[in-house]
Amino acid sequence: ADGQTRGPLHGIPVALKDNVHTSDIRTTGGAIVFENLMPPYDATLTTNLREAGAIILAKTVMTELANFTAAGMPGNYSAVGGYGMNPYDPRRDPRDGRNDGRPVLGVGGSSSGIGTAMSFWAGNVGTETSGSILSPANANMLAGIKPTVGRISRWGVIPITGDQDTAGPMTRTVADAAIMMGVLEGNEPDPNDPATTTCSPPPGNDYTAYLNTEGLQGARIGIPRAMYYDSVSVPGQEVYRGGLPPHARGVMDEVIQILRDQGATIVDPANIPSVLDPDPSQNLMTAGGSSVLFYGMKRDFNTWLASLGDAAPVSTLTELRDWNEENRHAGTLKYDQLRLDQSDEIDLEVDKAQYEADRARDLLLNGELGIDAAMAEHNLDALLFPGSSGAGIAARPGYPTVIVPFALTPSEFDPALPEGFEAKPRPFGVSFTGNACSEPRLIELAYAFEQATTGRIAPPGMN
Repeated sequence: ADGQTRGPLHGIPVALKDNVHTSDIRTTGGAIVFENLMPPYDATLTTNLREAGAIILAKTVMTELANFTAAGMPGNYSAVGGYGMNPYDPRRDPRDGRNDGRPVLGVGGSSSGIGTAMSFWAGNVGTETSGSILSPANANMLAGIKPTVGRISRWGVIPITGDQDTAGPMTRTVADAAIMMGVLEGNEPDPNDPATTTCSPPPGNDYTAYLNTEGLQGARIGIPRAMYYDSVSVPGQEVYRGGLPPHARGVMDEVIQILRDQGATIVDPANIPSVLDPDPSQNLMTAGGSSVLFYGMKRDFNTWLASLGDAAPVSTLTELRDWNEENRHAGTLKYDQLRLDQSDEIDLEVDKAQYEADRARDLLLNGELGIDAAMAEHNLDALLFPGSSGAGIAARPGYPTVIVPFALTPSEFDPALPEGFEAKPRPFGVSFTGNACSEPRLIELAYAFEQATTGRIAPPGMN
């Protein structure tokens, strides 16, 4: 009203994943027990957005409790919101055993990018523990930034584990993601989230300074062939894992040529050492399960509930499980709650040593002997992953990735679709992953690549 611009997002409509606190909009996490929850405080990132002039237009449908309720829950289903549908094929899956209403073309993880893909708003804030920004960005042909853990405050975000949780922007262009990134990070560490001291923001919180069309000139980009491009044998087993189907391999060949044409040096292969280690105990593919997410859920979810005070409808994870059982008739447990059960069975004292050992192993195989080793050995600026396939290895040490939309590729289904139900092409992006706090360089690389390509293809009917 006074003619003043509030900030870089002045008047820009955005949406938030429904696990991000808004004290004036219900925050449900997709769970019926929280259907009427009005948090007593805003998330720090919500405050940052509003101070920058953003208009928070909506909350997006999400996989219930960020896909940590049930093991078999389809991506983007919740008891509150039902199923999210992919705008590139908004049909339901007709196959036996899957014809429960879920989309035939997945929407990818728990952070919906549907509204952004459909141009309902300029961008949305997702959250990721392992893949839930990168996977839906890939599935909805969006640019996304999964930041270093701690780059953006998690205060006021329903958690899985502080070890891996982060928020990040999903938009239609890298430039828009860069603008949102600076706003979400804020100017200084958040006393409510000690991890926010991990990285320092760029000057003026301005990631747009790295939108350089020449950013690939002289860059060293590594191709982690083993497992992520080519199938590899699993130590001690007569099986192979990973690899790309022929059409995706062709897409990545095209991507690599574009990078070369833009002046990048391609280091191929630049394999992840822990993927190829012959010792099963030191091999990423045979390392076994980790208790980190379950331990973190027991620890951090109960802490989050306590922060709600009288607004909390339940006070512990145990009470949540009991409430779900008592209200099964209302649809609370369509896919059961195995992950909540497993988390609640954790004893934070008895199981602490196992958690610490698992956390150390995660950091070793994915960080020190994983991304760190590959980056250092070849003096790389980034590793290039097809789609969101590198999400897991980057998630465990908390490393950043920027994904860029690139192409539509043929959809393959197993089991096959019934006769007469023709598959539609699916979005396919490419990811630039780096060491902790390397977002400025990754944004530079991703933007230069994006500008050298034809850009994203809008969903059918949205051109």
